[in-house]
Amino acid sequence: MKNMLNFSNFTADELMTILNMALKMKKNPDDYSELLKGKKLYTLFEKTSTRTFLSFTSGITELGGTYYNQIWEDSNFVLGEPISELRYVGRNMDIIMARLIKNETVEMFGANTTVPFINGCDSTWHPCQILADALTILEHFGTLEVKLLYIGAKNNVFNSLVEFFTKMGKGTLYGLTPLVNETAVPADFYDKAKETGFYVELDPTMSMEEAKSYVKDMDLLYTDTWVDMEFFNNPAYKEKKEETLKKMMPYQINKELLEGSHAKVMHDMPMHVGFEISEEVEKEFMEFILDQAENRRHAEKAVMAYLLDKVF
Repeated sequence: MKNMLNFSNFTADELMTILNMALKMKKNPDDYSELLKGKKLYTLFEKTSTRTFLSFTSGITELGGTYYNQIWEDSNFVLGEPISELRYVGRNMDIIMARLIKNETVEMFGANTTVPFINGCDSTWHPCQILADALTILEHFGTLEVKLLYIGAKNNVFNSLVEFFTKMGKGTLYGLTPLVNETAVPADFYDKAKETGFYVELDPTMSMEEAKSYVKDMDLLYTDTWVDMEFFNNPAYKEKKEETLKKMMPYQINKELLEGSHAKVMHDMPMHVGFEISEEVEKEFMEFILDQAENRRHAEKAVMAYLLDKVF
């Protein structure tokens, strides 16, 4: 049995198999409408969600399966001993996807689950988002051999991008990350990634004029929210939020930064327009960003099928 907590236990060939399955499913959905007939997906949410909920639940439905959704606060995971609760769920379900706050909780789930488990996002990793990103790149460029510049915070999305590019050994990920979020990656994670040659860490103190010279050479620019979703509207986080936004505003992806560049812009959503991305750029690349968001569903269908041994 295989889980997807991140990409560490997957080979490049296995990830490519999942992406190719996703491409086939998206192109001919009717051919796979009963692939997971009779299979039951349990979704558990400790964090807010739009894309993760819709993509997994509609995805399993399109494959002929069913889903059962639960909010963390409404479950006995908040009251009981979590391992026994998890094993009870496994007695009833065929596969589990959980969107949890702490990476430690995800690791505990992965170590104790009795059915395939998918990390729907935690404080350290966001593997399904990056598979959707990769699917989008394959669709629009026909290859993973692209130059992608991520501008923003070292966070769960960025960590999974680093892990993916270095695992696949194709394309080059550039990181301009003045903001570093607390995550549970190993201390040598970024150094080891740099050694592969597929991840280049840019000097976060570089001028924006210098950054523009990199932008002109990129195929893709990628940004994410600077302030975690659960904190953005939290009054207790107001001072820290204002401090973060002030620090990061020079790194906004806007028309000035994109001048002379052919790059497409990616954003994993939800967007805080006027902060990490300008309204003008959001409108210009909205369809491409929505392609990226829609591909969550197709990538996750392939992940579920792969973990349930329905490989084609």
